[in-house]
Amino acid sequence: MKRFMQGVNHYLVFFLMTAFLVTCCIMLFTSTLMDSLGIVLTGDNLSTAAKLTFINVVGLSLLFTVIDALRRKLTVERTARRIADAANKVVAGDFSVRVQPPSRLGTDENFLEIIRCFNQMAQELSGVETLRTDFISNVSHEMKTPLAVMQNYGTLLQAPDLPDEQRIEYAKGITESSRRLADMVTNILKLNKLENQQIFPHAEKYDLGEQLCEILLQYESVWERESIDIETDIAEDVLVNADRELLSLVWNNLLSNAFKFTPPAGRVSLSLTATNRHAIVRVADTGCGMSAETGAHIFEKFYQGDTSHATRGNGLGLALVKRVVDIVHGEISVESEVGHGSTFTVKIRRA
Repeated sequence: MKRFMQGVNHYLVFFLMTAFLVTCCIMLFTSTLMDSLGIVLTGDNLSTAAKLTFINVVGLSLLFTVIDALRRKLTVERTARRIADAANKVVAGDFSVRVQPPSRLGTDENFLEIIRCFNQMAQELSGVETLRTDFISNVSHEMKTPLAVMQNYGTLLQAPDLPDEQRIEYAKGITESSRRLADMVTNILKLNKLENQQIFPHAEKYDLGEQLCEILLQYESVWERESIDIETDIAEDVLVNADRELLSLVWNNLLSNAFKFTPPAGRVSLSLTATNRHAIVRVADTGCGMSAETGAHIFEKFYQGDTSHATRGNGLGLALVKRVVDIVHGEISVESEVGHGSTFTVKIRRA
């Protein structure tokens, strides 16, 4: 019924337009003919001409309506239906759907632009959904391990005749697992705020070398316990205009990873050099290194190339580092070779 009424409305529009145009043309034609040839039209002539004209108007209006209906069906309705069907699939959760652009012949350019935007939207939603699914899966997996350890140690602590040494060992295991779980939650919250721009950088001018030295000294107990050699080459008076707290996340994570992957009696190097426009920080170690494939994914959330050290991290540190470096408009890169260690290089604009 709705389509029928639409057809009637279209027909009436074409009827009125055709009647107006034909009437104007006939009046102009007859007026010119009468003036030029001196012909006088009688009432019978006018009546016959009016009837024929009315029949022609009705026929032409019907023809135009049919042609317009076919044009709408081929160039408008079909394309609109394809877009609507694809949108319904997206609503149902299918983000893989794409709308194939129709032929440019006879197709409104606006439809082509709508289809392009729709396909781009579906692609972005598909990527977001994949990231969300992977994120939930990875978080669930990472949380299971420390929770299982805490549960097991908690069960063992309930033994009535447990020696003090084992009780202390189990308590340390629970503490370590809870610390790891707390660190993971903290990093998730930080990363979420950074990715959603809920943390806004507060730029200040300060000496980058002093900050690097202060952070490096925090790991003194680590390198002394593991007999790790420390090499430093820090240029003086290298000033940067950036968020001090955010950059401290970068240096802490890079140095923490360097000490984590460096074996006893190994070496960790920290250097700061400067060009006219950039301050360049390099953190190098003589640890296990990584393959090119691992290096390509090292800044992704929860990615851990060396699973032997998985209990000492959660794969979020370098994702935080990458996000912070992007926020301060810096650059980060990594060079690594399996068995020969890794070198992370960060470039930041000088003040």
